[in-house]
Amino acid sequence: MNSLFGSRKSLVGALTPVAMVAAVSFAATSAQAAINEAAVQNYATQMKQAANSKNVSKVSNLVADEALISLSRRGRTTSLDKAAYLKLLQDSWSKSSNYSYDISISNVVITGEQAKADVKTVETWVKDGQQRTMSTTSRATLKSDNNNAVLLRAVSQVTIE
Repeated sequence: MNSLFGSRKSLVGALTPVAMVAAVSFAATSAQAAINEAAVQNYATQMKQAANSKNVSKVSNLVADEALISLSRRGRTTSLDKAAYLKLLQDSWSKSSNYSYDISISNVVITGEQAKADVKTVETWVKDGQQRTMSTTSRATLKSDNNNAVLLRAVSQVTIE
């Protein structure tokens, strides 16, 4: 994380509260049936609900245990596994207020038990009395897990205003 934002503290400050929900914006539960567009769209609905309620447990259920999230900002990139992502998310939420999360999914391509999709998230929050907005554009790979879509990989570009 140091390579992307200078230090863990500056990453948390810059991405507070969820910069990562955007990146992880794809997931659900566990199975082996083929994935479909309805499961992908249901993932988005579940992620929006979990993020807006700041429910780390529900977000965790939407991310595969072997997930890898790659975040780029200002020419620097860092990668997070599921545990690091959830810790950053929890730490970030605890240091902000008035958090709001929105997600949209497009260009879904399904191949067997996986789907690739473009994911756009917009998160807003207040920290130290200032409103902040973070937009994330990602290409995500989801897998089928108990007839649900779960995030497997995300490559994301982060912009903070």
